[in-house]
Amino acid sequence: MEIDGLAVEEAHFRGRELQGTTISLPNGYSGFVLGKNNSGKRKACDASEGSSNVWQMKAKFDKLTYWNHDSAPSKDDAFLRSFHWFAVAEALHKPVTAEDMAAASDALGKN
Repeated sequence: MEIDGLAVEEAHFRGRELQGTTISLPNGYSGFVLGKNNSGKRKACDASEGSSNVWQMKAKFDKLTYWNHDSAPSKDDAFLRSFHWFAVAEALHKPVTAEDMAAASDALGKN
């Protein structure tokens, strides 16, 4: 079934109905599943720092499914809206060129 342009999936967990949708992570982003490295082999620098947590990547993903139990997924969900921050972060960290500065200066001069 499709709601608000999202393909909705249904499942049950401990008798409760869940509705979810699978979304792709934005371009340039990946998700990782991490697990403790149980090999017992640690680098000397790890041992000197007293760190006993050594993590390694177990899997990588580019899609995820999130679930709601009280309502159907929609584009107004806080989780989906949080993805708008990726565009904001990209704009904030984008290098500024001399041409960008000149265009901004010209735009301010016209006001």
